[in-house]
Amino acid sequence: MSAALDAIPALLAPDEPPACKVYNPQGAAPLLIVADHASNRIPRALDGLGIDPAYLDTHIAVDMGSAAVARRLADRLDATLVQAGYSRLVIDLNRGLTDPTGVPEVSDGVPVPGNCDLTAAQRQQRVHEIFLPYRRTIDAQLHRIRATGVVPAFIAIHSFTPIMANQRRPWQVGVLWDKDPRLPVPLLRRLREHADGLTVGDNEPYSGRHPADYTVDHHAEAAGLPHVSIEVRQDLLHTSADCLHWADLLHDAFEPILADPNLYTLWQGH
Repeated sequence: MSAALDAIPALLAPDEPPACKVYNPQGAAPLLIVADHASNRIPRALDGLGIDPAYLDTHIAVDMGSAAVARRLADRLDATLVQAGYSRLVIDLNRGLTDPTGVPEVSDGVPVPGNCDLTAAQRQQRVHEIFLPYRRTIDAQLHRIRATGVVPAFIAIHSFTPIMANQRRPWQVGVLWDKDPRLPVPLLRRLREHADGLTVGDNEPYSGRHPADYTVDHHAEAAGLPHVSIEVRQDLLHTSADCLHWADLLHDAFEPILADPNLYTLWQGH
């Protein structure tokens, strides 16, 4: 650690949770699930980042419902899950380190005073104590699966606000992807065939072709792993029952796709 970092107190106190959590660490499925925005926790040292605590229960701080959906899906698929331990307002784990939105000074119109005028050492502190441990944990779990002789699949679980920048979003669920069609294309088809008549977004409300989709790009796409990112609309995830419903719906859509042994190879376009 640099001398500048040594000169300031640690960001995370010894009694605070780690940067991320591993759920079902010995999952048997050749699959890793991640949840970048699963927590709204702010380290005590940051004094709530100077925002109204009510905002911690909104989309600017956390992907509401994503942790519950990801855990249930991990249970149903017997997969390992890596989930963030701290809010995206502290440092966004789905952004690259050069992305200016990675430590947002304003989020969807809400000022974040605790992110303004940070020194280089303060930014690096968040990188060293939260961002890099998350990256290393994902890499370790992918290495564990690959050590069994299988190329793992990779699924990122997110949720999205029904209204953003005063625009209403009609999609109930979105499938985000770029070049590798192996997981997203059959998943789009199965979700669109669902009996409930879902409104499914193909690279909506965000695009998997946008560089902000860092976790999938860095850990899966760059390595040629089969991958997809899922977005579920947050007003559909208000209760525990809602989250279970969506996790089970995703499980049923994924199950036959993940059962294909031909999926678990490096992408030929890589």
